[in-house]
Amino acid sequence: MVKNYVLDTNVLIHDPDSMFSFEDNNVIIPLPVLEELDKLKREHGSVGKNAREAIRRLDELREKGNLKKGIALENGGNLRVYVLDRQVEGVPRFLHERYMDNIILAYVIDIMNKEKIPTILVSKDINLRVKADALGIPAQDYLTDKSELETMPKGYVEIQDDTLRKTLEREEIVEKKLDLLDNFYIDLGGIYGKYRKGKIMKIESFETMGISPRNREQIFSMDALLDDEIPLVFLIGMAGTGKTLLALACGLYKVLVEKRYRKLIVTRPTVPMGRDLGYLPGELEKKMKPWLQPINDNLELISSISGLKIKELEKQDILEVEALSFIRGRSIPRQFIIIDEAQNLSPHEVKTILTRVGEDTKIVLVGDPYQIDTPYLDKNTNGLVYAALKLLESELSAVIKLEKGERSRLATVAAELL
Repeated sequence: MVKNYVLDTNVLIHDPDSMFSFEDNNVIIPLPVLEELDKLKREHGSVGKNAREAIRRLDELREKGNLKKGIALENGGNLRVYVLDRQVEGVPRFLHERYMDNIILAYVIDIMNKEKIPTILVSKDINLRVKADALGIPAQDYLTDKSELETMPKGYVEIQDDTLRKTLEREEIVEKKLDLLDNFYIDLGGIYGKYRKGKIMKIESFETMGISPRNREQIFSMDALLDDEIPLVFLIGMAGTGKTLLALACGLYKVLVEKRYRKLIVTRPTVPMGRDLGYLPGELEKKMKPWLQPINDNLELISSISGLKIKELEKQDILEVEALSFIRGRSIPRQFIIIDEAQNLSPHEVKTILTRVGEDTKIVLVGDPYQIDTPYLDKNTNGLVYAALKLLESELSAVIKLEKGERSRLATVAAELL
């Protein structure tokens, strides 16, 4: 049965292609949503970028017909812009106030009154969905790119097999078919292996730039980071599990020692937890310091252990620590890229980054799905978890969940209980 799906602004900001994600149903965009997109298109970062992309999509559709009357979509659905030029009768007075969420609710009620097919409001705003429910309006989250973190495997398994364990102790590679995805890791009771194409390859602890793994999850992570046949690595875990430190140590090793990659790029999205970037005093470099300081702290630790001069590496253009907004869109060949705090990226943003990776480049996405600072993202809808689950079965990727904290006992307890 055909349904009406009315899109809130935040859905289009979350995913500019969302208007094409409702199969053969009717997609309706209230005119006030276009007003909000117009205001947001001047914003810096992903919000402004996605607003502009959504507007471009609508402009391309406009060339095919009349947006007010409706335009047929390739997936069999129909899209139209809904224009309301009068007050809606029989609704609470507050819905006519100049508050955008209330006006959108009034639009939905008008559509429900006029059209006798099921009408659903789609919004990433939880409070708007609650208000809609109170008014008798069916509402739901945008579910197209929603994933389930709980369904994600750890990236490794424990196997009780004494014969296999003893064989792998003696040999570096054992041929054995297992019901595992490529690049899954195996714990045979203290003997570790990596499964790929019907073979188990023995792996051992490895010191890199003075950093040694402290548990099996870190051993698996470092192996994936150092494996040239795995160009995409996801390290997912709570704060203090060593994700960023391991990625930096392995990246520096691949660039400086093995010279496998020309350059190490370390970046993270600039998501403010307080005042925005423009309100901070000083030049751009000083403004970026609070966002990049966690990365610099890890680099300083590696420097103190290994003797590396980080500033010299930056001057020689071997190491680049930059905000994600400044590298997005660049062609980056033969480089080792680490994206820290990737849980603050939307699925659309992660897709944009991964589809523009240059030839012979390795990319590492690091993050904690339970520490998200971006509005309208959660542990199941963020780009890190979405991409990891979608690419889990690819032979080009490895996904490892780190659960054991190694920063300190206090940091581990705080991450678990707070």
